[in-house]
Amino acid sequence: MASLRDLGLSEYEARVYRALLRTGPTTAKELSRVSDVPMGRIYDVLNSIETRELVRSQSASRPTKYAAVEPETALDRLLEAKRAELEQQARQYEETVEELVEELEAGDPVEDSFWTAAVGPEESVDLLVERLAAADERLVLVASTLSSQFDVDRVGELVVEEIEAALDRGVDVSMLLRPALVDQLPERVGDRYRRRLQQRDRFAVRTSDAATGTFEVIDNTEVCIEVPHPLNDDGTFAMIDFKDRTFAANVRAEFEPRWEAADPLRL
Repeated sequence: MASLRDLGLSEYEARVYRALLRTGPTTAKELSRVSDVPMGRIYDVLNSIETRELVRSQSASRPTKYAAVEPETALDRLLEAKRAELEQQARQYEETVEELVEELEAGDPVEDSFWTAAVGPEESVDLLVERLAAADERLVLVASTLSSQFDVDRVGELVVEEIEAALDRGVDVSMLLRPALVDQLPERVGDRYRRRLQQRDRFAVRTSDAATGTFEVIDNTEVCIEVPHPLNDDGTFAMIDFKDRTFAANVRAEFEPRWEAADPLRL
């Protein structure tokens, strides 16, 4: 159930404001009695909600009388105050994240190999998006098939967002697609790429029948490989992320001549 406390009022402040709506203009003493707020606290509470512009006081009268601001106006003021508070908190969190990114930034990469796997379409997409977001210098994407287990619209949007973010970070992005895959993509996916990626300087997309498998090479240090489902020709079983400079270099060595021989594509 909604409460004035949800908008930042204390229990005593909420009681006093509600009591004023019932009584109309009245004194602090009467408010203490009606609201069950102790007399020793009533003036502090009244000063607080008056500062929030929820009540008006008539100091010319003796004793001073207080009246509640109309509920719609009072709620708008509380809402604006809460918005400002949340925006300030968001800025503080952003500053905290920026400081922590610098503090937690990894040093020189460890040369030892490391791999992790995600099993299932949803988990595979999560891993893919995570690794795309980790790119700092170069991102290679190769796709030869379209998994029937993926929601093409949702996954396409996630991938486009991460590619855009990578381009904004100064990452060079190369995408190699099998021509048959291009024909399978829904028109709305092509529209999305045309509107948001095609004109970007660091983005290039080409097609080649030599595009085999579906994988990504991130910063020449790791390879994210889609593993086809053994019982479903157009399904995805898992995603494996393999961090190994030598393996990544070998994959890039196989990729480069195929990329050079590929045909530019204007989506």
